[in-house]
Amino acid sequence: MDFGLEGKKAFVAGGGRGIGKAIARELAREGCDVVIASRTLDQLEQTAREIEDETGRRCIAMQLDVTDTEQVNRVMDSAVAQLGGLHILVNSASLPGGSPNAIGPVETVDEDALMGDFDVKYVGALRCAKAAIPHLKEQGFGRIINISGGNARNAGNLSGGARNVSLVHMTKTLSNQLGRFGITVNCIHPGTTRTERTAVMLGARAEQQGITPEEVEANDFAPGSSSGNAICRMVDGSEIGFFTVFLASNKAEAITGEVIAAGGGTGNAVYY
Repeated sequence: MDFGLEGKKAFVAGGGRGIGKAIARELAREGCDVVIASRTLDQLEQTAREIEDETGRRCIAMQLDVTDTEQVNRVMDSAVAQLGGLHILVNSASLPGGSPNAIGPVETVDEDALMGDFDVKYVGALRCAKAAIPHLKEQGFGRIINISGGNARNAGNLSGGARNVSLVHMTKTLSNQLGRFGITVNCIHPGTTRTERTAVMLGARAEQQGITPEEVEANDFAPGSSSGNAICRMVDGSEIGFFTVFLASNKAEAITGEVIAAGGGTGNAVYY
């Protein structure tokens, strides 16, 4: 299927590693030129080389702290100038799960850590959207895709849940404001997702439990496991990339303001 992305220009915040990297790779595979941005420049440059070598598309690494409004505006303008326009913004900049000091019992939550999580994931996404919207309007075509998380639908993680819920609210608000300009805005809730960090995490747990990493993963996703999902396996980062490509495409023009989980059917709640 032709997704109509050949020659489109994309900006992926948080594109140096993890889900953001997987998304940037799939966009490039579909013909997009991509800017990947995050705080760690050496990681970004390595990822950019990998994507360019694999896809033949242009991938530009740009250092960015999404908590700095002036820097966001400057980097976005520079990205658009180097790309020659902008059609797609992916907001995937955050610490997976949130700061360790902002989760757990409410008595122990560190307020500064909690606000820091919000400043990166929610306000950071808002800063990027504000900087990108004028450029998307110029094209008469735009896609904003926010990477949130399944904790939005689960009580317990005060930071992870609350910041994800706020990102969902922003998604719907922006979709109402921008639809008339040919810009759609949607949100993806990944679940547990395989990225380059996964092997290290499974290895550490395997050592603690005295079993193999493969056994740890099999136990986590065994049928009926409380931590598993309906498909009984971990979702791969590339699968989040595939879904993002669809939402970014000209085949998804009727979808906006939506939040869609891509966690393999995690949980038993019914949404209607």
